[in-house]
Formats: sequence, C-alpha cells, structure tokens
Amino acid sequence: MANKITQKTLSFSQSVNMMADRAFKVLDMDPGVAAAIKSCDSILQVNFPVTIRGRIEVFTGWRATHSTHRLPSKGGIRYATMVDQDEVEALAALMTYKCAIVDVPFGGSKGGLAIDPSRYSREEMQLITRRFARELIEKGFLSPATNVPAPDMGTGEREMAWIADTYKQLHPEDINYSACVTGKPLAHGGVRGRMEATGRGVVYVIREFFRHPQDVNAAGLDGGPGGKRIIIQGLGNVGYHAARLLQEEDEARIIAIVERDGAIINEAGLPVEKLKEYIIQNGGVKGFPDGKYIENGNTILEMECDILIPAAMEGQITEENAGRISARLIIEAANGPITFAADEILRAKGIPILPDAYVNAGGVTVSYFEWIRNLSHIRFGRMGRRFDEMRGEHLITAIESATQGTTQEWLKNKIIHGADELDLVRSGLDDTMRMAYQELSSTLHEYDAITDFRTAAYVIAIKKIARSYFDIGVN
Repeated sequence: MANKITQKTLSFSQSVNMMADRAFKVLDMDPGVAAAIKSCDSILQVNFPVTIRGRIEVFTGWRATHSTHRLPSKGGIRYATMVDQDEVEALAALMTYKCAIVDVPFGGSKGGLAIDPSRYSREEMQLITRRFARELIEKGFLSPATNVPAPDMGTGEREMAWIADTYKQLHPEDINYSACVTGKPLAHGGVRGRMEATGRGVVYVIREFFRHPQDVNAAGLDGGPGGKRIIIQGLGNVGYHAARLLQEEDEARIIAIVERDGAIINEAGLPVEKLKEYIIQNGGVKGFPDGKYIENGNTILEMECDILIPAAMEGQITEENAGRISARLIIEAANGPITFAADEILRAKGIPILPDAYVNAGGVTVSYFEWIRNLSHIRFGRMGRRFDEMRGEHLITAIESATQGTTQEWLKNKIIHGADELDLVRSGLDDTMRMAYQELSSTLHEYDAITDFRTAAYVIAIKKIARSYFDIGVN
C-alpha cells in the first residue's frame, strides 16, 4: 500500500500519539478532548555557554511539560548526544500516561541535554549540570510544586544532588527544596530502594502476570517465572536489576543479554552479577568466558524465548525485524522500544506486549514516595518500626506462654521484625504494580474492541486524565 505507515515516516512523538489514538477510538472520545490530552502544554529550549578547559562551549537542553492536570509534572532528565525536542516531548507524553496508569498523582514532563557525558570530567559535568539547572529553575521549569526531575539515561544520584543544591541556593527560603528532584543520594533526601525501583517494578509486573491464568495461557505459557527462558536487551540500571532479581529470587534462566558491543548467549543461564562486573571492567560483553559472543547483538532479539525484555533504548524493534520476533511475551522495560509500525506487526502475530507506560512505572512510583518523604520531612517507618517490633515480641511471649514451647528462631525473627523504609518502599511498589496490572487485565477483557495490553493501558490512562479535565470544568 502506498500510504502504509512505517517508522521512517513517524517521529517518536507521532508514534506515541498513534498508539494513544487507538484508545481514543475505543472510547469514542471527542476529537477536541483527544487533541487537548495529546498536546504538549509547554516546551522550553535553552542554549547556554560554559567555559570548559579554557574554551567556551554552548550546550542545548530541553524541558517539556506535557500535562499539568496533576501537579507537579514529573519526569527524568537524560544526557545523551541523540536527545532532541521530539524525543523529549514523546517521553513527557509517556510520563503523563504512565502516572495515570499506576495512580501516581503527577503530570508528565521530561528533560534532556544534548551531551556526551564521557567526554567531560566530574568537575566539568558539575559546572554544566548546575548551569542547566539554573536555566530550568529561573524559567519556571523546576520546583518542588510544579516540575520535578529525576535521573534518566546518562544521569544519576550525583546530578540530582547538584540540581537540588542549585535550587536550594536560588531559593533558600523553600524548606521543601529537597523535593525539587528525586533519585537523590540517601544523605541528601533520597529514599531507599529508588536505584533498583524500575527494575524491581519489572519483576513485580512479571510475577503479577503469572497470577492471571487467562493471560498466561494466551501467551502460550504456564506456571510462574521460574525456569522461563528470558532475553534481556540492555544491562543498564533497569535491565541489570530486573535480570538479577529474576535469576536470584524467581530462578528464571537469563539465556541471552544484548549490549552495545554485541550479545552473550548461554542456554543454561548467564551469571548476571559476574557479567555485570565484567562489563564494568571491560566496557562490553566481548570476551566474557561464560557464554557465546555474538557480534551483531540485535539479531538475538529474534531468538526464540519465553520472555523478551527490551530494557535499553527506544526504537529497537521496528518494522524491519518485528516479523522475525519469536518471543511468547514481550515486557517493555525501556521507553518506546517498539515502534508503532512494529507494534502493528506484533499485534497481528498475536504476541502479547506489556507496554512501557505500565511496565517501567516503578521508577516514578518510588520517586513519588521520595517526594512525599521530602515534603513530610520524616523517614518512612521512623515512628512505627520499634512499636511493631515490641508488639511482635509480646505476641511471641504470649504464644510461648500458652503452648509452653519455644518458637523457631527464623519464625521469631520474622514476627518481631518491624518494617523499615526499604520494606515499606518495596511493599508500596509491589502493591502499585499489582493493582495496576489487575486493572489492566480487567480492562483488556472488558472491552470487545480491545485486543492488546497497550490499548488497554492507554484507555485506563486517558479515562483518568479526561475525568480530571471534566471534573474541573475544562471541556
């Protein structure tokens, strides 16, 4: 067909919008309301000079606010050479839908700086980051109440600490300054469990999927995650924690991992921790002794497996390779790893896809917990932990007194243990991902017009966003 849509004719933001259009069609929503929901509220581009090694360099950055139906707007800041305005707008839109799907009361935002962090020293990166933060703060695109960044590709705890300190210097009167960003170091207002949050959230998604026999059967699978043959693309923060937990806690088999310089295959299962250490030391997977090296790593995406987890970058499965994908289930841990054209092909093939707008929401969920912690100025569990431990001790004493026996030490420790911050964060994350999946599965089976998880996810998000508009009289 001459008018066939391919990714070559679609930008990232157009791809996201066309996926959302399926949900608008299912809901038969007014075109004006649909246009209002899809449109990006505002976009800031900044160009600023920084003196680097005696020379002035000009850097370009963006911050997109897709929606303010809830405040603050939330979304990461990425540092990468390929960052552009379209990508930032697309990721901001995904954040809006993502927060709605998992009932996190934020709007969607995203930021990016066109830079290769590897070219600069720590001191230089601090200069650049603080100047970028100043631009965003002074122009109203960064504050605890309106727009809250987090780490993303190329950024981490240190960048968030620099940004928070810059905001504090500019607004010393704001006692909630630490809530202006999330993903901070623990010593600067961070919350335990944030680093692993997105990867752990992926694992909670998979576990909940296997609690729904109808969905499991539709994917041609059975049982639970244990023993499943899993391929993961990208052993960065998200992919690493997902792979490690699936292997250590669920006894899944990670049979292949795709990285920038190729892929490593081991049908018996790769030692994830050992491979991660090897990548850190050697810069890639080539030469890793416990698996077979494949130079053209992306071909491994087409390898037969139970679960495929793209956890790297957007646009990894396209119309070029979608027809050869043979996984039984795809879990989108990255943002936008499957293009719209590829998604159409995979839908036609009947391969279930748990979409990015739900799957990788663990990061923003725990960012929400961190933001709440910063506003409340108290560590989770501080007031109740010892009380719970004391109550557990009283329970053990009562049981032993009534039975004239002794309690096994491991059980005694379990009963006495009072939940600390990490326990509570993980509990909240697990509950969030489980409840969201239950709503997702229920929506999928409720509408005859919905045949895939992605459309179901967008239907959930759009209904909630539209309701917020109607409730305040925006129509």
